[in-house]
Amino acid sequence: MSNLAEKISDSELEVMKVLWEAGDALPITEIRTVLHARRGWEATTVKTLVSRLVGKEALAQEKRNVFYYRPLIGREEYSDWAAQDLVDRLFKGSARNLVATLVKSEGLSAADIDELRRMFKVED
Repeated sequence: MSNLAEKISDSELEVMKVLWEAGDALPITEIRTVLHARRGWEATTVKTLVSRLVGKEALAQEKRNVFYYRPLIGREEYSDWAAQDLVDRLFKGSARNLVATLVKSEGLSAADIDELRRMFKVED
């Protein structure tokens, strides 16, 4: 997963999001329609991104009347990897440093901190 996820660009991630949201395989025409509405992307851009993702084995293609595409990486799997990658790259592998930065920069609200306390069952 690590090597594959590193290869997914921000633009390619937009394609993945469309498919994750759909919850089913989609033909490229539907992917193009959504991304044109969201990003204004032309058909050739979407086709290029889908082709790259197939080549990277992030998407599977299935021939029906037309090609349908489905993700081979789950949203949660990718999110887990991306979070760990962020911690590794920017915070030297320390989630504690990430949280300290968020607290210091006021990136966490009081409600966020309360929720974290409940998650870790930490008492004041």
